[in-house]
Amino acid sequence: MALWKETPAPTPAPSGTPAAASTTVTELHKGPHNPQDDATRRLPSTSAAPRPAGGESVIAAELTIEGKISGGGDVRIAGRFKGDVIVDGNFRIDAGARLEGQVKASVVVVGGELQGNIDAAKHVDVLTTGVIVGDVKAASITVAAGSRMRGHVEFGWDDKHNASLTKGTARPA
Repeated sequence: MALWKETPAPTPAPSGTPAAASTTVTELHKGPHNPQDDATRRLPSTSAAPRPAGGESVIAAELTIEGKISGGGDVRIAGRFKGDVIVDGNFRIDAGARLEGQVKASVVVVGGELQGNIDAAKHVDVLTTGVIVGDVKAASITVAAGSRMRGHVEFGWDDKHNASLTKGTARPA
């Protein structure tokens, strides 16, 4: 497996024509040495959309992992994961994937199976192939026909609504 680092490399252009952009790719790490591999390769530059600062972390379909995920950026699970997920970005469970644990993220998309609770700051989207066994709390939720859920759902409540309710009324003990 190779890890690559891309750095822009200027290419001289004839006078009167715009400079052709290219990217120099430097190999950082690779497996056994293959003499046919060059340490530096030239690839044409593309005008792809910029990636988010945190990027997306993916647990591949062939993997089964147990532990805890926390931090920034987006996370997508295509395999099996057992443990809690707490991210500042978005979280997605692909169709055919399975998560056993609690989820706390900005936006949560469930296309696979989730055995645990969701606490989403903004939105939860349950796709047709999605299955949730647990409680869901979010500002908004979208549930597709064909999806399944067993648990308690709270949506439309944010801190502003909760504060106004607790100021005006006393809660029973």
